[in-house]
Amino acid sequence: MRRQRYITGICGIAMTVAAMVLAQAQDLRPVRFSGVINDYSPSTVSGGPYEIRGDWSLDVHGGTADFSADLNMETSDYGITGATQVDPANPATRSPHTHHISLTNATVSYNTSACPANSPPTTVSGLMVIGTAPTTANGGPAPFDPNNTSTIQFCIMGGSGVSYSNVTLVYSGPATTHFGPQPIHGVVRSVSTK
Repeated sequence: MRRQRYITGICGIAMTVAAMVLAQAQDLRPVRFSGVINDYSPSTVSGGPYEIRGDWSLDVHGGTADFSADLNMETSDYGITGATQVDPANPATRSPHTHHISLTNATVSYNTSACPANSPPTTVSGLMVIGTAPTTANGGPAPFDPNNTSTIQFCIMGGSGVSYSNVTLVYSGPATTHFGPQPIHGVVRSVSTK
């Protein structure tokens, strides 16, 4: 009798563990996040400050993710009175250019303690991906990082009203001479499962 209760208990625990593993596997459906980046570089970068605008997407599949961003940059209105001489009547003096950023098979972390703080603070943890991110400049190699050695940290966070609302993109490495080392902010527009 005692042995039968022991075996029944073990089988019950095994079925519970199997159900938990199955439930977790179902939560690993591919998810697509997308939105926009809308921020400024610091005035200390060469030619800056720049307005940084563009679309981004993050495809999470299991424990990895693919990130891409298509950005437009040009000297901001602040540059009109700053160190960079911008002629408001001549858009070419704003140094307009594009960047394509990609990150493939980056590890996904749900520990967002290393993500930059938002103000007002985000209260819901989301996810973070980090990896070496090839970055183009007008479709070719970026002069500030021709060997693509810079890394990015991309974080998605949120609050009690909108679970996934804010994003930050932070460069480290040679690309900081162009984008700066600060978080570049954006917003999540949509979240969908595939």
